[in-house]
Amino acid sequence: MATALTLLTRLPVRARFDRTAQAAWAWPLVGIVTGAVAAGLALVGLALNVPPSVLAGLVLAAQIVVTGAMHEDGLADCADGFWGGFDRARRLEIMRDSHLGTYGAIALILAIGLRWVVLVSILAQPAWLVLAALVSAGMLSRAAMLGVAAALLHARDDGLSRATGRPGKRTAAIGVGIAFGVSAMLLGQGIALALLLTGLVGLGVAALARRKIGGQTGDVLGATQQLAEIAALVALS
Repeated sequence: MATALTLLTRLPVRARFDRTAQAAWAWPLVGIVTGAVAAGLALVGLALNVPPSVLAGLVLAAQIVVTGAMHEDGLADCADGFWGGFDRARRLEIMRDSHLGTYGAIALILAIGLRWVVLVSILAQPAWLVLAALVSAGMLSRAAMLGVAAALLHARDDGLSRATGRPGKRTAAIGVGIAFGVSAMLLGQGIALALLLTGLVGLGVAALARRKIGGQTGDVLGATQQLAEIAALVALS
């Protein structure tokens, strides 16, 4: 768990990095932490009668601070690379470039805008549903990320994804099972659509990444998390 928190958040946690791939089963548990932080802020804001539109922005900001915007960065890099490059090598080169391009900017605006709109809707629900939605979306989106990491080979010989290693199928199955079990307890039958949409996002991103760059990178996994979280929030709104 500590290894997953250190890898996927900016929380000051001590961890070992010699078994990072084996610890990938805990990625969905990071969603509990990020979801709980967001839900805690949301519930305090609701108790103080903060307008939902303002509170949704604060919740988004809290999530970005906790993760260091690493997943948003991955989404932007993928958008720039996948649609700004004319072949595999050029796409990977663009994805490594730290400059934000047109496609990346558009992807970020759309993703953050969609999350804000859906969060405004979720914040109008009872408090326990707000908690369940934010925690479940965090878990299911990271389960989708874990599935893509296990399903695809590394697209390059270096980078964060290569350094952390590729999770095994058993590791991925454990993580996905945990995400499903906890989310099912929180949502009951309401998990069905969220599970379907996050699964489709994972399959879609995996297929696109395989076609565009021949595998996965840390940016691909970050993009998967962002898109899957949006899908889960839409399903639960």
